[in-house]
Amino acid sequence: SSSSSSSSSSPPPPSVSRVVPAGCRGELRLVGVNFRYPSRPEQLVLNHLDLCAEPGKVLALCGASGGGKSSIMALIQHWYEPEAGQVLLDGVPIREISKPWFYRNVAIVSQEPVLYARSIEENIIFGLDIIPTTEEIHDACREANAHDFIMAMADGYNTQVGSRGSVLSGGQKQRIAIARALVRKPKVLLLDEATSALDADSEFQVQEAIERMTRSTSDERTVIIIAHRLSTITKADSIAVLKDGQVAER
Repeated sequence: SSSSSSSSSSPPPPSVSRVVPAGCRGELRLVGVNFRYPSRPEQLVLNHLDLCAEPGKVLALCGASGGGKSSIMALIQHWYEPEAGQVLLDGVPIREISKPWFYRNVAIVSQEPVLYARSIEENIIFGLDIIPTTEEIHDACREANAHDFIMAMADGYNTQVGSRGSVLSGGQKQRIAIARALVRKPKVLLLDEATSALDADSEFQVQEAIERMTRSTSDERTVIIIAHRLSTITKADSIAVLKDGQVAER
């Protein structure tokens, strides 16, 4: 009977297992990447693209709509496979990396963050295996410029955000999403700057949060940001201007 129990717990075949890297430096590299969306096979979105985000640095992606910025973010998250070329994290193809490990080390803030009909605090820690301390949650919110507006609410961190975060403004939602990313202490942060019309104060608050986040030297993190505002672009360590699926200038 002992032999049967050992065979049932035998490791999966090599084709199934994925790499769990020992650590994460945070170097992201796209090498000779060609890409088309399956729904638009006639259109080459990325054309032999080479791009490198260096560990601990801020890379701003900018350029006209349709230049390939969002496609780069989608490929880094392995939503799609490139037609040619490779997407590498610390030299390892992203498709070979363990998904749970990847999402522990890489955090994403989208333009329209998804918030759940729960409390602010529950939204911030949603999906985490290890629950951060109250202090860690508050620290992330301070860095995201969210702590003050949360504390100004009657129920503070226990405030229910409503369906899809309906009780919060666009600027507040993006700051909660930034806090949610920061509390994970990621080595890589992917951020798509909100283009939605924020009022001047909200925009300033979000801008300040992004700036603080990209300048935090406490834990070196690589940041790739799709930038729509000149102020964000000017503060990046490097800039990649995308045009017709290639880096037009850097």
